Amino acid sequence: MKTLSILLSFVNRLLTASLILPLVTILLENDCVQAQITADGSLRTNVSENGNNFTITNGSVAGNNLFHSFQQFSVPTGGSATFNLGNTPNISTIFSRVTGGSVSLIDGLIQTINNSNPVSLFLLNPSGIIFAPNAKLNIGGSFIASTASSIRFGDGVEFSATAGVINPLLTMSVPIGLQMGQNPGAITVQGSGSNLSQAGFSPINRSNDPIGLQVGAGNTLALIGGHVNFSGGVLSTKGGGHLEVGSVSSGEVKLNSNGQGWVGDYSGVQQFNDIYLTQQSLIDASGSGGSILLEGRNISLTDGSTALIQNLGAQSGGITVNATGFLTLQGNAANGGGLGSQIRIDNLGTGQTGDITISATQLSVQNGGEISIQLFTPAPGGNINVNVPGSISIDGINPTNPVNGSVIETATANSANAGNVAISTGNLSILGGGSLGSTAAGSGQAGMVLVNAKELIEIAGDNPLILTPSTLGSSTVSSGNAGNVIVNTSRLVIQDSASIGSTALAAGSAGNVIINASDSISIQGKAAGTSIPSYIDSNVEISDPATRLALGLPAIPTGNAGSLIINTPSLSITDGASATVINDGSGKAGDLQINANSIFLDQGSINAATASGNGGNIRLNLQDYLLMRNNSLISVTATGSGNGGNLSINAPIIAGLENSDIIANAVQGQGGNIDITTQGIFGLEYHPQLTPGNDITASSQFGLSGMVEVNTTGVTPNSGLVKLPESFTDYSQQISTSCSNRNSSNFVATGRGGIPENPNQQVISDRPWSDVRDISAYRQTNKIAQIIPAPEILVQATGWRRNELGKIELISADFPSFAPQSFNCAAVSRN
Repeated sequence: MKTLSILLSFVNRLLTASLILPLVTILLENDCVQAQITADGSLRTNVSENGNNFTITNGSVAGNNLFHSFQQFSVPTGGSATFNLGNTPNISTIFSRVTGGSVSLIDGLIQTINNSNPVSLFLLNPSGIIFAPNAKLNIGGSFIASTASSIRFGDGVEFSATAGVINPLLTMSVPIGLQMGQNPGAITVQGSGSNLSQAGFSPINRSNDPIGLQVGAGNTLALIGGHVNFSGGVLSTKGGGHLEVGSVSSGEVKLNSNGQGWVGDYSGVQQFNDIYLTQQSLIDASGSGGSILLEGRNISLTDGSTALIQNLGAQSGGITVNATGFLTLQGNAANGGGLGSQIRIDNLGTGQTGDITISATQLSVQNGGEISIQLFTPAPGGNINVNVPGSISIDGINPTNPVNGSVIETATANSANAGNVAISTGNLSILGGGSLGSTAAGSGQAGMVLVNAKELIEIAGDNPLILTPSTLGSSTVSSGNAGNVIVNTSRLVIQDSASIGSTALAAGSAGNVIINASDSISIQGKAAGTSIPSYIDSNVEISDPATRLALGLPAIPTGNAGSLIINTPSLSITDGASATVINDGSGKAGDLQINANSIFLDQGSINAATASGNGGNIRLNLQDYLLMRNNSLISVTATGSGNGGNLSINAPIIAGLENSDIIANAVQGQGGNIDITTQGIFGLEYHPQLTPGNDITASSQFGLSGMVEVNTTGVTPNSGLVKLPESFTDYSQQISTSCSNRNSSNFVATGRGGIPENPNQQVISDRPWSDVRDISAYRQTNKIAQIIPAPEILVQATGWRRNELGKIELISADFPSFAPQSFNCAAVSRN
């Protein structure tokens, strides 16, 4: 018995379903877990046995509640546990507990009979519960299986399953919570797995799925335990209901009534445990009003496991996944269907679907994993909201079906509008052909894509088998418009053929794209084996013939390109990468605006072009510089009959080297205008046509050329001028007044030109002067310069004075001093 106790304890505490399933198989083969049902004598529970079938009657009644207490509760393979309510037909809820300390192994049928109304069943076993592959339910109401230690009611009464509680207090009140004890047992669900399949862009085919554990429409099926592990297990509803899986280590799970069942409230839980879904496990709440809730620490869906709702009615709930640790969707189905692990809602009904809401510390979607909402009827879809403070990774493709990459998306194939996708995280990486966004494949519009990544967004690589790039954005392949894309981050890195933006391939228009990166943006490179460059765009494109045939696309798209706005201190576009608003169809190109400190292009391009409509406009507002190297290009062009767009560049320094060009050209229409404001432009020169050098051109092959205007602000003529005073000085006040009282006083102006008659006029000489003297009379020859010897004694001058002739002379300390005369008109008269 001691060995058995250790084994059972180990079963209850295992952390992974991959270890639980082999061990449970060993226990079953050796009959270590006795398949039987016995009462513990604490209540009026009566159990009768007929082979592998057990009938449970009586129990203790309190109002509409019926209480049962068992020493053991296990149903053998092919057997049954039947709650016969012939003596208590009017009860609505059965509360049953297992107090003996052994795991409940259910490999048969649990059912209720002879009841007047639908009856819900609570099964409480703190030691653990195993639902083996043959486990089935046939009850009219909800089913809640838990390894909690007690059920708490609204009047404060607790129905405890802890050993030693012999005579419980009973109540007619409603249950309001499950109290988890220390180290609650695990819950395991085994089965053969789902048989989901999908062909192209179509709803999931679930017609071949096993029933598994199932409740009726509108009811709740909840498994709340210490660890919850699915090994091919299936939970489902017949026509929509609430499916819930909670993994709790300690604390209380509150129960909120939703009319027909209950929904758990985990706000009072102190610590969570793990949930594992492996081997194509399935949680399926399809029908009308279906909803799914997963609550745990680490939650993992692998091997093609799926949480699915197909809305078939007028309303639908959503899927909520809350993981305090990581959430992982990884691996593909082993049955050849090629589906990866999924969290998915399909709308096949007349009402709007609910949202997919995900909260986790880390999120990983790999190997064709999928989080999506797909619309196949005119009813609108819900939104996808993901809040992951750590990091999100969307990586790779399904190796058995390479068309399916790892995705987080909303999509519409009808007239309904797809829901929005909102991502909040620390770091986001989309790699190896993964994608995040929204798609319109009908007349309805794609949803908006909003991404807030605090530190880094990295989008890199492509699908190595079919060469589809990693993407973040919104797109349309039909008449519906693509949605807008807004990205906020610190650093954005796009490389190896990856892209971000909005694309239209048919009659619908591309959406607007806004990129805000507080640190930097780097766009670079191509993946090995492909010519597709990395880019940020809002484009209308002509797809390749194979894609047009597969999707039924027109040869020439007719939608319009959207606008692209980039705000960042540093933008680098290299190795063939680009930022574009291009229209290859008959519509118009969009506008592109970049606000940055600096832009560096090295074999990079910034382009707004159209095939037949008018070219888009580009506006670059830079604080530091624009540097172009190695065949880089900034262009606003029209290749058909449209006019070239306008290009405006405002940057202190602009340099173009190694055949880099700035162009606004057209073919049949008029060339666009180029307006450049800079302090210095280097390397680039205006030419009427493109040359092998660094060109600025706004030409048209068959139409009028545009205008090129370069405003150089490096030297400002006004900066060296001094503004003169507007009022003139009255110089008459500067003349000695003593002169005015004497008739002989006069004012003589000397110098060339004299005084102008008008102060505002130029000085014009009215006194021509010429020297008529004979200069030869003043010539002297044979004159020797006389050298005056220096005095023998030099006396240091200690001051200076002006003598009577008005000249300045140096004086020593013993030179007699005198006061200089005041020179005025009176002094002159005395002389």
